[in-house]
Amino acid sequence: MALLALLEVDNVSRRFGGIVALDAVSFTAEAGEIVGLIGPNGAGKTTAFNVITRLYTPDEGDVRFNGETLLETPPSGIIQRGIARTFQNVELFRGMTVLDNVRVGAHARAGEQRPEDVLFYVNLHSVRHRSPLELPYATQKRVELARALASGPQLLLLDEPAGGLSHEEVEQLGKFIKRLRDDFELTILLVEHHMGLVMSVANRVHVLDFGEKIAEGTPSEIQSNPAVIEAYLGAPA
Repeated sequence: MALLALLEVDNVSRRFGGIVALDAVSFTAEAGEIVGLIGPNGAGKTTAFNVITRLYTPDEGDVRFNGETLLETPPSGIIQRGIARTFQNVELFRGMTVLDNVRVGAHARAGEQRPEDVLFYVNLHSVRHRSPLELPYATQKRVELARALASGPQLLLLDEPAGGLSHEEVEQLGKFIKRLRDDFELTILLVEHHMGLVMSVANRVHVLDFGEKIAEGTPSEIQSNPAVIEAYLGAPA
């Protein structure tokens, strides 16, 4: 049985003045997949996330979720549609405890996940009454992830979750992302510069360069694609 395309980014373009951040980009994420979205700095990866979550409106094209357009949904309604995200730079409510940050996610879709249960799952229950600002950066990223999970999403967008992590922590993160997908029955779209992580967890990978999609395929296909090697992984000497 064919997998259902949960997310469809269809011929999306987004310009900022004379800069073309996305140029007729199309890709899908099918139900239950972990999909990597990679490319050099400025390739358009975070812009794509911002279009999907309605922070930006595309100049052309459409974004569909469960077969229905997202372009009529305001940014505040995206989480009710079943989409949650983390950010490249951690975005937490500074005046709230860890628990209250996670409660925000749970309240966004009432009754989806109990905040305390999510905190146990991500091993943060012991710091639930502390301010996130007192915690190491890697732990703050887990708080942000817990807040996203508490909303009970179908689609989870992870924007550079390995940033600031050690090699050992990245290895653990890869296993954790796979477990997240299985335990919460998620579809995951992953933007990440750490190629080892992407290639170890993704079912499929889409590659952007200067706002255009230049390749898609399995991790092994992407690693051997000449255009990707030249544009992103580095041309051979």
